[in-house]
Amino acid sequence: MLTGLSVGLLLSGCFERHRTTDSLCESYPDICTELNVNDGQCRIQRTALIWQRYDVLKNPTVQEKFKELKDTQNYIFCLEYAARIEPTELKERKTIRMNALYDSYNNVTRLNNELASSNDPEIIYYRWSQGDMNAQAQFLNLEGKPELETPDLQLALASYYISKDKDKTYQLLHHALSLYKKNEVVNQEIIKSLATLSQQKEKLQEAYIWVLIANDMNMPVAKSQKIANLFSLTEDEQNRLNKKAAHII
Repeated sequence: MLTGLSVGLLLSGCFERHRTTDSLCESYPDICTELNVNDGQCRIQRTALIWQRYDVLKNPTVQEKFKELKDTQNYIFCLEYAARIEPTELKERKTIRMNALYDSYNNVTRLNNELASSNDPEIIYYRWSQGDMNAQAQFLNLEGKPELETPDLQLALASYYISKDKDKTYQLLHHALSLYKKNEVVNQEIIKSLATLSQQKEKLQEAYIWVLIANDMNMPVAKSQKIANLFSLTEDEQNRLNKKAAHII
């Protein structure tokens, strides 16, 4: 049975989690310092960053800090555009945006330094994508290990091999698809890559299948009938391949 104190703690936790962004900044001003608060520009990215900073404050794991790093980069992407806008009123807003931008650059550097020793494969891959060749070797050493057994990490591994070993790339992309669970959203890059590789390897019927699947996922690729004509598929072949694509979907 819950005591009055435990009920109070539960309720305060609920209210703590669902307070407004403004009240969160009032309670924890440090997580909003230097941001362009009270500014219509970058509101969505700023709000996401503020709440993620709060999550880091409450649970300072490398995974939460990595989320903060990505939210900071999204905020920067917006700010770099917003900082060029000349406000029609409150000219000091441009200065605030520039200060927020420079502070965000510093925070990216800080977070990168804090995550530099992490063994999390997603963070290792991120460091590699930023040009860290030591991270590349570290990531490739994880090949075949359980840590990389996720669709996105298999796609990342495939991206390394695509210019070196197309057969292996094809196998990795197939494996990436096999790792999805029911109702999970499939990364469209896997489907695009399979369609492209199939055509490059002159597996034209497989390319046709992946185009059908891409069309089903509302991806911007050529129409299946155009592909069928290009690959000189008979009507019987199209019917057979259509059924196979439907089964894969």
